[in-house]
Amino acid sequence: MEKFEIIQSGAVPLPIENIDTDQIIPARFLKSTSREGFGENLFRDWRYDNSGNPKADFALNNPRYSGQILVAGKNFGCGSSREHAAWAIYDAGFRVVISSYFADIFRGNALNNGLLPLQVSDQMLQRLFEQIEKDPQTELVVNLPEQEFYVPAWDERVTFDIDLYKKECLINGYDDIDFLVSQKEAIEAYESTRPWAY
Repeated sequence: MEKFEIIQSGAVPLPIENIDTDQIIPARFLKSTSREGFGENLFRDWRYDNSGNPKADFALNNPRYSGQILVAGKNFGCGSSREHAAWAIYDAGFRVVISSYFADIFRGNALNNGLLPLQVSDQMLQRLFEQIEKDPQTELVVNLPEQEFYVPAWDERVTFDIDLYKKECLINGYDDIDFLVSQKEAIEAYESTRPWAY
């Protein structure tokens, strides 16, 4: 995974509530155990018509919007627990999803796969949608080391919570195995002090 420290980027707005994992990545595309290649089918049934042509009115197809930040409606990632939903969003180039509420399993899957679910208030989420609609070039700044979300257009900063272990993993680009490997010397030093009984 890529290291995550500060993301300064435009945003793609998706003001739809209760977006479930089957809309994020439909079940018919879950044929791979590799994380790559899912991005092209992100929101497949919303992005393309039955002939596979992009729907011009869908936000991800709209050239007005771009960036590494997806701003989505409340209760994002509900439904089944498929990890592929986080894979698809990450593979499509997003590093942050902003919403006012995330389904717990999606939140965990996102953090495990290099994607930051950043929760804001309902009021701030609505203001973000209005701001991006007014100015599609609006930039947002997500500072993970400082746990701060900044909206330069408003000169407004808010802090956000994150599990400290997951924060360390994101900053270093680690998954759980990478983290254990990074602790190899400390583990070996601890093991050398243990009395072994056979």
